[in-house]
Amino acid sequence: MADPKEIEIELGYFNLERDRGKNTFIIPKVVLTYGLIRNLELVGEFGVEEPSHGTVRLQEAPLSLKAVLKEGVLQEKPGVSFAVEARPLLPSTGREEKKVGFEAVGIISAELSPVMLHLNLGGGVDRMDNNPFVIWGLIGELPVVPKFRVVGEIDGENTRGKSADTSALIGFIWNLPLRNLSIDAGIRRCISGAAPNWMFTTGLTFGFSFQ
Repeated sequence: MADPKEIEIELGYFNLERDRGKNTFIIPKVVLTYGLIRNLELVGEFGVEEPSHGTVRLQEAPLSLKAVLKEGVLQEKPGVSFAVEARPLLPSTGREEKKVGFEAVGIISAELSPVMLHLNLGGGVDRMDNNPFVIWGLIGELPVVPKFRVVGEIDGENTRGKSADTSALIGFIWNLPLRNLSIDAGIRRCISGAAPNWMFTTGLTFGFSFQ
């Protein structure tokens, strides 16, 4: 979580989606997080897509609120931590996504030494037909050496009337000696559904305070 009046910037300087032999580049992709008050932050995402065939276009720029309801291991305190994140799903430029939906996720984090586990579970209604959907994910972080962690993730989404989308990711997070600076990279593979066959992403995260 970002501290009050602190901005955290996650810059995806190279993101690639490969689906059915076609590549889509997302350069850059930016996630801005601003600490509103203690344990409450505002998150915004922005990106520019460049399909292999088509014009460059601006990705949607969703805003969400994330709140910590119970402090725990992520706040360097004993026990399980619990947070929630919610956002509206506004009509998009997609021809079929013209309605208003919403999404909310609960995030439980716990330490099963030496692995840090994060369980995400939530749902909402989509923008196409206001069909309900369920989303879930399980993330594991394994410290290899100080400030370097291997990350694994499996997640999925199931919308009523559609086949479930499931994918898996393997990557790493490297916290650099400089304050609030880290590098991450990962490869995601679609297991089932309509998600892109492959995704490759790299990013740089840093933060600063207005105080």
